[in-house]
Amino acid sequence: MERRSALKNMGMVFGYAVATPTLLGLVQSCKDKAPFAEWVPSYFEKDKGYALAQMVDVILPKTDTPSATEVNVHVFIDEFAKEVLPEEQQAFMKVVMDKFMNKVMTDAGKDSLADLEGADFEPALNKYLAKRSKEEEKAHGEAIGDYMEAIEAGESATLDEDVACFEFAGNIRGVATWAYKSSEYIGEEVLAYLPLPGEYIACGDVNELTQGRAWSL
Repeated sequence: MERRSALKNMGMVFGYAVATPTLLGLVQSCKDKAPFAEWVPSYFEKDKGYALAQMVDVILPKTDTPSATEVNVHVFIDEFAKEVLPEEQQAFMKVVMDKFMNKVMTDAGKDSLADLEGADFEPALNKYLAKRSKEEEKAHGEAIGDYMEAIEAGESATLDEDVACFEFAGNIRGVATWAYKSSEYIGEEVLAYLPLPGEYIACGDVNELTQGRAWSL
């Protein structure tokens, strides 16, 4: 792959890196967890961590299953950013996160991240998680590639707000879903779970085999 193509498609690469067992262990329990309002992140500033927790609970709200924060998805993302992402991707994440959060605050008429509520994220997520046309995706990818090349060359560069917001929202949804499905409760109680697989049934009806549920492992 050409170097420019690699830069253009890098983004935050959430969901494409291999997390260590230690990090995955962060989403293995939904018990005895302090409320996220009191959570002190190890990587993000506290107000950004609070806003991130609000955001992932809008993406994965509590229904008949736990919300994202109830299985520590926000903690996982914080540790993933700190322990897995290389410096250049951490810097890129900061840029797109700041643009997204500033957009949410402006639209909600709020002065600080600590004032945001879950409902404040809904308009932005409805917009920036919507499917884009192939032309838009291509243009956004090229904009990110140009930005990353300029930064690597030590040049001044800016990233369009909409491009940054689409990138951040999409990546957070991806890693939040990944972390959520990796949690012990979701893996064992919600998804189809069989730690010691038996016979392989290639053409079985999924509704009969797992009651329509995806496999946990």
